[in-house]
Order: sequence, then structure tokens, then C-alpha cells
Amino acid sequence: MEDFRRMAIFAAVVQGGSMSAAARQLDMTPSAVSQHIRQLEKDAGISLLHRSTRQLSLTDAGQRFYTQCAAMCEAADRASAELAAERQQPSGELRLSAPAGFTQHAVPALGQWLSQHPALRLRLLMDDAPIDLIQARVDLALRFGHLPDSSWVARPLGRSTTVLCAAPQLLAQRSHLPQHPRDLDGLPWLDMSRSEPPQINALWQHPHSGESFQLQAAPQMSSNHRAAVQQFCEAGLGLALLSAHDVTASLREGRLLRLLPQWDMGQLDIWAVTAQRDALSAKVRQAIEVLRQYFARLEGMQQSL
Repeated sequence: MEDFRRMAIFAAVVQGGSMSAAARQLDMTPSAVSQHIRQLEKDAGISLLHRSTRQLSLTDAGQRFYTQCAAMCEAADRASAELAAERQQPSGELRLSAPAGFTQHAVPALGQWLSQHPALRLRLLMDDAPIDLIQARVDLALRFGHLPDSSWVARPLGRSTTVLCAAPQLLAQRSHLPQHPRDLDGLPWLDMSRSEPPQINALWQHPHSGESFQLQAAPQMSSNHRAAVQQFCEAGLGLALLSAHDVTASLREGRLLRLLPQWDMGQLDIWAVTAQRDALSAKVRQAIEVLRQYFARLEGMQQSL
């Protein structure tokens, strides 16, 4: 590395025409500049400069050496400029990891932003299985729910209300909708689960009465794919605890009913996860903000964690 520094100093001397000019440009003393040039010549075993009291001139070897030094400095300047541009404008490939359930949100969340930046390429890695950010070269990961301890940096994007849903046909034989969790007895359950065996354990609270209810159920169907659970629920195959931001359209269009809305059934936290805290590129910084604004606009989302 010291050799590279001396090469840059040598190029500055040639371009400035004197040791003093190079010293002013590099914020060094003329004697320090001179020492670096002498060390270069000592290491090479050959003179690079003809020195006189009035001017400096290049030897033949110095001329050839300067050409390479100048090219090195120009390459370093271009690299620095590219890094600066990367900090200012999104460009290059953004590798974004997200659960498969994010599929329905990908275009409305990121489509317009992507179209505004033609130099940006989006690589979406949709997988419900945990992924190693560094090994998979992931710039940004979307994570939902409780995060295990790790060295990754998590930034909050929002919090979605958990709602109990059922399709109208599941309840068609009942004279009225359930009014209390006890009224759910006998109905099949669906669950998003990775545990073995699948098991639902949830504590519900009634904010007004202060009553709590401990739900324990073995789901008839479980999946590690959130969208699959919702599809089974819409088909009338069971009850499911779903995230409000995922089921807004289904509730509005009548494919699902929300049950026991007066009960607090918890929330689902949404996170933007990166491998580092500082020096984020423009594409990552802007993607985090675009996602934060998108989730804030969705029905069923709470404004802050």
C-alpha cells in the first residue's frame, strides 16, 4: 500500500511540475514529498527525475513509470466517483430477500420506484426459509414477526394487526357468528407454522373487560407459506390467524369474514434487515424508505412499533 501511495505522490510531482506544488496539493511538506520520491528511486534502483535548481524533468524510465502511475490514479479516481454515485443514486443490482407471502405486495411496493431508476436492477429472492445474508449476497431482507438474536441490523417498517378469519361458507350452518373464543370449539384450524408437530398457542386479550383467553389447537392444515394458509382459509377449510395487511381485499370483497374483532390477538412486526448498519448504498437506503412508506399506507397497519 505504501508503494501505491508513493506512486500517487510521484504522479502529483510530475503533474504539478515541482515538489512544492505536489506538497501543496497533497497537504504535505516539500521535504516529505522529496523523501517519498527518493525512496521510490532507491527501491527501483534507478533515477526517475532529473533535478536542477529551477526545474524537474523526467528520465526515460521516469516517463514510462509516470504513464503507469497516472493510469493508476485515474482508475482510483473513477472507482471513488462510482462509489460516490452509488451513495447518491440507486444503481446496479439490488438483491432483496422476502417471504413468499410478499409476492402480492412486490409490484405495488417497488414497481414505481424501480421504473424511476433505469440503472437499477432488482433481484427478488422469495423464500420462507431463513437465508444467510452474506452467503447469499443479499443487500436487504424483509423479515416478519419475532427476530432471533443475530449480528444483522433490523430496522422497523411497520406492525400489522393479527386478525382471526374464516370464509362465509365455513360458518354457513351456524345461526350467528362467534361472540366469544369458546364459540370456536369444533371448527378446524389452519396455521402458518414451522414447528413439529404443528401447534397453535396464542394468548388473546379483551381490552375492555380485561379478560384473557389462552388458545391451544392442533391445526388440520399447516404450512410454512403464509399465502397457502390464506388460500385454504378462503376455500372454507378452517379458521386462520392472518395479518390484516394481507387480507384487506379479501375482507372487503367478502371472501373472508373477520371474527371476534373486539379481541386483541397480537401483531406482526415487519423488519428491514441488513448485514451492516452504516455505509448503506443509495439503492438500499431508498428501498428501505420506499417499503416503509408502502406499509404505512396499507389498511390494518399500525403506524409505529
